[in-house]
Amino acid sequence: MNDNKHTNTKHDIYLQMPLYVIALFVVFDVWMTTIKVAAGIAGIVVTVIYTVVTIILYVSSRVSSEASYANHAMENGRVQKDLIREFPIPYAILDKTGRIAWANDELAHITNTSKRKLMRLTAMQVFDGLTHEMIPNDGDEPVHADIEYEGREYRVEIKNIRVNPDGPVDSVQEPDGSEHEEEMENLPVAEDQPQEKKKTIKRKKHTGVTNFTAMYLFDMTERNKLAKENEEQKLVTGLIYIDNYDEIFDDLEEVRHSLLVALVDRKINKYMANVDAIVRSFEKDKYMFVMPKKYLPQLQENKFALLDEVKAINIGNDLPLTLSISLGTEYQSFMEDFEAARSAMELALGRGGDQVVLKSNDKITYYGGRSQGTEKSTRVKARVKTLAFKELLETKEKVIIMAHKNPDMDAFGSAIGVYRMVNSMNKEAHIVINEVSSAISPIYGNFTANSMYGDDMIINNEQAIEMINADTMLVVVDVNNPSLTECEELISYAKTVVVFDHHRQTKDVIANATLSYVEPFASSACEMIAEMLQYMDEKIKLRPSEADAMYAGILIDTDNFLTKTGVRTFEAAAYLRRSGADVMRVRKMFRSDIDSYRQKADGVRNAEMVLGMFAVSVFEPKEGPESPIVLTAKVANEMLNIAGVRASFVIAQLGDDVKISARSIDDVNVQIIMERMGGGGHANIAAAQFTNTTKEEVKEQLVNLLEEMYKEGDI
Repeated sequence: MNDNKHTNTKHDIYLQMPLYVIALFVVFDVWMTTIKVAAGIAGIVVTVIYTVVTIILYVSSRVSSEASYANHAMENGRVQKDLIREFPIPYAILDKTGRIAWANDELAHITNTSKRKLMRLTAMQVFDGLTHEMIPNDGDEPVHADIEYEGREYRVEIKNIRVNPDGPVDSVQEPDGSEHEEEMENLPVAEDQPQEKKKTIKRKKHTGVTNFTAMYLFDMTERNKLAKENEEQKLVTGLIYIDNYDEIFDDLEEVRHSLLVALVDRKINKYMANVDAIVRSFEKDKYMFVMPKKYLPQLQENKFALLDEVKAINIGNDLPLTLSISLGTEYQSFMEDFEAARSAMELALGRGGDQVVLKSNDKITYYGGRSQGTEKSTRVKARVKTLAFKELLETKEKVIIMAHKNPDMDAFGSAIGVYRMVNSMNKEAHIVINEVSSAISPIYGNFTANSMYGDDMIINNEQAIEMINADTMLVVVDVNNPSLTECEELISYAKTVVVFDHHRQTKDVIANATLSYVEPFASSACEMIAEMLQYMDEKIKLRPSEADAMYAGILIDTDNFLTKTGVRTFEAAAYLRRSGADVMRVRKMFRSDIDSYRQKADGVRNAEMVLGMFAVSVFEPKEGPESPIVLTAKVANEMLNIAGVRASFVIAQLGDDVKISARSIDDVNVQIIMERMGGGGHANIAAAQFTNTTKEEVKEQLVNLLEEMYKEGDI
């Protein structure tokens, strides 16, 4: 509007210039008359004639130019309206309730609805994907949404617009004479409306800002299709390892070796051919493959049935073949995808094998994992790891040993075993324990009260942080999740970190470990350390109290040699027995008092059967000589003695938290169940912990999960 005023002013000045010239002629004529009257009279005559002609031309030019400007303005307005009406992008103006106040031709076209009908509807009635909450208030940022309509995909933008801050604004008047609360400028009226229904346009002077809500629809169908095709054509890289190749072939007749290899190879190639994958074997028990990403949902839907297909192969082998599969995708480069697949394979093997680990842009998803880890009969790995540990020890002057928070006997016993290994090489060693739990108290005093062990054998977090330097090695036992350790800070301070653990790995692992020895098939960390002690030095002689501690760790983690017990478990126990462990002495240390025994009986009595095979108990342990955590675990172990129970779950209130202790005696993998609930553990022993909830809510969540997983065939 200001620009138009400026243009009109310049135009008037241009037309008025001859009038200013007349004024100069008059002055000139007066001057000439004073010199010569005849000349002055002649000048006056000429001036009068010029003036008459100029006035005639001025009036006629002004009328014609104003008419021209008016015609131009009207034509320009019609062009603007036509452009808006015929705008190829579907467009509408909404009121604050979402009602369509006006729509262009394209919106009417894609909805196959007349403008008149559209103006009786709201945007939410026309498009199912829109809600009232999407209508922005004054000052709000534009709202974007993705919707589908009649087989097309649209990107919707709804935003407030400011119209004509200075000039006349059209207000829409209803047929009854009432005005809209909102004032609109040059708002087109649907041409197909009957005359009596048309809204009249009234010019009104308005000096404020008028706000409207505009809605645009951008057709994204083709773009999304191309983006999807591009995404689907991306490659996924993967690895396939046979978990127990050596164990299977060692027990199988040699004449059947080639047949078994051929059958496995055929199963893998046939399965991968269905997803257009290229598979190549690069070792006798290892394969690599690449496949288009579009087939990944298919594999996920059938939950990587290749695991079960290979497991079903039997040509006289006593043990079933199991596979570990890893996949990497959605990284910046193919090499990064491969590295993700490789690290995912390490995770799959660390969790016991017989499963698939998908690593997608740092998100990790697990499939399978229902089988027990196959016990390795050979101790080659234990020997290799021991020698590597010795070499690292030779370069360090001091060792700090750390387990998980609230250490149990396995954590304490394995720490004692490492302490003895370090001392045998004349190196300084310290064990980090901040709080002595009731789980280790029966045997803890055998070390703190013994003068053979220094006062600094047991240290706290602060002391450990002060001690650690470049010549210090940090050894983590019975845990591989940094957040669960006694002092997570130590891991970042230590230059050399060693991990000895028997828990199946999760995505949260100690990333900077120089040496990592994780064996999920092992019954306990004490079993692993007992094997390593035998390869460390033949001269190492455990003291009876040390042997007791390690034996107690194995005894409690195996529930008196009932769960996760293999040949090497008994061999480790035999070594500890030879080293001075007293079976009866250990058993007496960990007997329950009468009150604890009664609590355990109450926990078993509260058990309910779910699906006829899962025992679930809500237990309320009380503080006493025995730790509530230990009591909860004992109740879970005891319920496995009930006929028909494949797995047991005990839900207990422990302070402000609710904890689940899970145990299994059959082929049920309680770790994958607890992982679904945010926990973890072993295939037979697992747990989960919750905050800001109740026992009843946790029970309902657990029961629903068991029913869901059983229905889907995951347990």
